[in-house]
Amino acid sequence: MSLILHAHPLSSYCWKVLIALYEKELDFELRLVNLGDPEDRAAFAALWPLAKMPVLEDPARAAIVPETSIIIDYLDVHHPGAIRLIPEEADAARGVRLWDRIFDLHVQTPMQRIIADRLRPPDAKDAYGVAEARASLAIALATVEREVAGRKWACGEAFTLADCAAAPALFYADKVMPFGAEHPAAAGLLERLKARPSFARVLAEAEPWFQYFPAE
Repeated sequence: MSLILHAHPLSSYCWKVLIALYEKELDFELRLVNLGDPEDRAAFAALWPLAKMPVLEDPARAAIVPETSIIIDYLDVHHPGAIRLIPEEADAARGVRLWDRIFDLHVQTPMQRIIADRLRPPDAKDAYGVAEARASLAIALATVEREVAGRKWACGEAFTLADCAAAPALFYADKVMPFGAEHPAAAGLLERLKARPSFARVLAEAEPWFQYFPAE
């Protein structure tokens, strides 16, 4: 039985796992989750009560695996495929996990806060919160710039979990707060990620959904 990924093609966190699946060249079924539909949300919540995408289902092992970094860790162990995304050597693995967390928590989180504010009605906007998020994102991008300068990928020469996290984080961060002029190394990494076949495929599949991305 093939793997099943419960996801949405516009979700940045779903992109992270899709990149990993494409890198590993694994067969899987993509099941679209529409959280705006009460029945669909209820069915998804029955699978994973927190109802946060994505969730990986592995019927052959009777496993339900939530949380992006945990999903990719699970794949490395049980479905290694064409590439390992977390190094076996402990220190290298710790560095990759650190930058996975930085891209998720310090780039994606403020980026998503900015986007969420765009979806609020005019009388519920949070200008102070958005300003805080922009300041936090600026610090994170400066940190990324310093780290990736001179590197091919986020943690060196090998494509890893950190790059699966970096691709959606930097892509959407550049949409809400373009950073190329001030952070050429980070912008260069983003361009290399966009050219990587796995991420290029994710972007192509998401293209029909970009019309729903909230403009400023």
